[in-house]
Amino acid sequence: MNQWKNFTKGLIRENPILVLILGTCPTLATTSSAINGISMGLATTFVLVGSNVVISLIANMIPSKVRIPAYIVVIASFVTIIDLVMQAYVPAIYETLGLFIPLIVVNCIVLGRAEAFASKNTVVSSFFDGLGMGLGFALALGILGAIREILGAGQIFGFELMNQGALVFVLAPGAFIALGYLIALVNKIKK
Repeated sequence: MNQWKNFTKGLIRENPILVLILGTCPTLATTSSAINGISMGLATTFVLVGSNVVISLIANMIPSKVRIPAYIVVIASFVTIIDLVMQAYVPAIYETLGLFIPLIVVNCIVLGRAEAFASKNTVVSSFFDGLGMGLGFALALGILGAIREILGAGQIFGFELMNQGALVFVLAPGAFIALGYLIALVNKIKK
C-alpha cells in the first residue's frame, strides 16, 4: 500500500508541474505539441526511475561531502543513455527536443527526488516514487502540449480538428497562458 502512495503522489497530489510548479523551463519550451510533451515526459521518467533506483542502492556508500556531485554523475549517466537511444531510434523527436534532453541533468525534479527521497528510502519505494513523479510530469506535459497544439494549430497528433488555431498558443506566451489556466483548474478541482 505504501508503494501505491509513492506512485500516486507524483501523479496527483504532488504533481511536479501542476502542484509543485517545478521544471517549468522544459515544460514551457517542449510542449508546442502533445507528442513533444509526452516524449520529454517519458525521457524524464526514464531518468527519474533509473537514477532513483541507483541512488537508493549506493546512498550509504557516498560520503556526505560529495553526495550532490555523485547524484549528478548518476543522473547524467541515465541522461546520456536516453539521449543516445532517442538519437538512434526517434531522430525526428530528438531533433525537435534538441538541447532539452541533455538539460534533464539539471532538472530540479530529478535532483530533488534523488536528494529528498531516493537517498533515504528503499529501492522499491524509490522506483515507485520515480515512476509516479515521472509519469505525473509526462501527463502534465502531454496535456499542456495537447491544449497548445489544439488551440494553436487546430490539430492533435496530425489530425485536423479546426481550420486554424490562434498562433499565440504555439509560441512562448501561449505556453504561459495555457499552463496558468491548467494550474488554476487543478487548484479549483483540489479545493
